[in-house]
Formats: sequence, C-alpha cells, structure tokens
Amino acid sequence: MSCLSIKIQKKENVKSYRFISVLDKMIMQDLLKTVLAVLSVIVVIIVSRKFIKVLAKAIEGSISNETVLSILGLNTIVAISTFLPASIFMAVLMVLGRMYRDQEMSAVASASGGATVIYRAVFLLVFPLSIAAGWLSLSAAPWAEAEIKVKIHEDAKKADLRGISAGRFSEYSQGDLVFYTESIDSNKRMHNVFVQNRKGNTLGVINAKYGKLEYLPGGLYLVLRDGERIQAIPGQLDIIVEKFKQYAVRLEQKTSFLLQQRYGIPSQQLWDSTDLLDIAEIQNRFSIPLGVIFLSFLAVPLAKLSPRGGVYGSLLVAFGIYFIYGNLKRISHSWVANETIPASLGYYGIYLLLFLLGCFLLVRLYGIKWIMLKFNSGRSV
Repeated sequence: MSCLSIKIQKKENVKSYRFISVLDKMIMQDLLKTVLAVLSVIVVIIVSRKFIKVLAKAIEGSISNETVLSILGLNTIVAISTFLPASIFMAVLMVLGRMYRDQEMSAVASASGGATVIYRAVFLLVFPLSIAAGWLSLSAAPWAEAEIKVKIHEDAKKADLRGISAGRFSEYSQGDLVFYTESIDSNKRMHNVFVQNRKGNTLGVINAKYGKLEYLPGGLYLVLRDGERIQAIPGQLDIIVEKFKQYAVRLEQKTSFLLQQRYGIPSQQLWDSTDLLDIAEIQNRFSIPLGVIFLSFLAVPLAKLSPRGGVYGSLLVAFGIYFIYGNLKRISHSWVANETIPASLGYYGIYLLLFLLGCFLLVRLYGIKWIMLKFNSGRSV
C-alpha cells in the first residue's frame, strides 16, 4: 500500500506541474486557427495577383502550361515567408482582443494570472513559428525564388518552339520568322504552311503543302515538303523563285543568360559576402523571424488598449503599425546599402523600437510596480 500511495502522489505531482496549462492550450489553439485563417487569406490574395501575370505569360507562349503550376507553388512559399509576421501579429491582436471583449481576461486576472501568463501562452506558439519563419526566410524562400528564375529562363529558351497552333500567324526569332499553318493532324503534321523568313536584307516567302518539326544536326528545323520558295531583297527587281520537294528552315532559339537576382542567392553565400547589398539582403531575411517575435510581444499590450473596439478595431491598429514597420524596413534597407547607417545597426534598430514601444505600453497599462509584481509572481492557470 505504501508503494501505491507513493506512485499516486508522484502522478498528482506531475499533473500539478504540467508545462502546458488549460489556458495555454486554449490560447494556443485559438491563435493557431486564427494565424492559419489570416495567412491563408493574405497568401491567396497575393498569389492570385502573381498568378494572373504568370498566366498572361503562358497565354503569350513565354512559359509552358506545366511551368505555371510549379511557379504558383513556389510563389506560395515566398508569400508565406513574407507575410507570416503580419499574420501572427494580427492573430494575436484578434484572439486577445476577443478575450478582453468577452471578459475572459477578467477571469484570468481573478485567478492571479499576470502578464507572464499571457505572454507564456502566446510565445509557446510564437517561438516554434519564429523558428519555422527563420527556416522559410533563410532557406526555403531563396530556393523558391531561384527556382522561379530557372524555370522562366529554361522556358524562355524554348519560347520559339511553343505556341504553334493552326489558323493563326505566329512570330518567332524576334520577328525574323513568321509562321502560319492551316491545320495540324494527329501526327503533328502541318498542312498548307506559310513561312516568311528574313536573313539580313534578304526576305524569303515559302508556301508548302506539308510541314513538320524535326530535330536534325544543328538544331530543331521546320521541314517543309512540296512547296515553292520566293527570295528577294526589298526594293530590288531580282527575284528568285524555286520549287522544292523538301526544304528545312532552322528555328533559331533565343540565347539567354541566367542572372540570378539577390533574393534568390543562398543565405550562406550572402553571409560570407562583404558587399553592402548582400548584407542588407541577409538582414532582410533575418527580419522575418525577428518580426514574428517582436510584433507578437507588441501585440499583447496593444490588444488591451481598446478591447471594446472588437476584431475590426484590432485589425485597423495592426494594419497601421505594420504599415509603419514595413516602411521602416525598406528605409533601413536603403540606408544600409547606401552606407547612411552602419551595417552593424541595420534593421535591428527597428526591433529595439518595437521592444521599447511594447515596454512603454505595458508600463502605461499596468504601471511599474504592478508589472514587477506580476512578472515575479505570475503563475500558470
């Protein structure tokens, strides 16, 4: 019986010192649901706008249909990384604002729940999300940006070979080749083909009964059969007319070079660089996880400023503060790149301002003595 009583007492002690309390679970669940909802709405809006531009390029034939979905998924990764701090910031304001409005915070306060109780519940979720945000901004988003550039580059090299359809004129090789076919059968054989080909000052017009794309030594050719070729120099009377059984026109592919932009460069390469633009870029990537932490710290006292304002009041406050925060980030990026401020200061002054603003709001709402008391004696509910 003594051993059994000891085991029961140990179980009770374990339960009484649970790391995550009921209040923690409630706030974390509401906060996670709200973060996912807000982030989903923002990402859908941003990615939809980019998708329209990508779709326009696909219609023009600049990129293939298969690449469109890949670019859509990669843009989603970039958008999640960019707007995760804003989503968490607004979610904290909305969840805590609702708790103040529904008098749930009064119940927490009556159970001796101090500021540490609220911050504890919020940051039990915010810290893992900040780690995920760091991985997204430092690794996943640059990889996605680089992949987008690679896919667009690869499709650009093949743009002259795409978009051939019956019943319409198409331009290739920057207008030097104009192509038309009346119909295309199931074997991809073209019927009644018209081609206008320009080489320097010489203009050639070709009419053929049949045509087909074939890979030959030297590249991809449009092989024409049973046709007539007219060649002349505009403004001169010398005209060459010849008939042929088979004639091949080389489809010149565009020569392009892949120039990876700075936001697609791996973070390790930027970290080892001494170029100010690279330093500004790596600081911009670190600003994502830092933004998650410090914006969440600021959102806790902000939620109590006007608890009767409701969800929409919190959203207006969030939009205003995030707008100022985003502009300060862009200004700091420019200042670091132009050596207006030391690179060591960088964006970190912004987060110092956010921290000081959060501390000021805590002092204004609770007072110094109350804050010290609650932070020293706050316990889980």
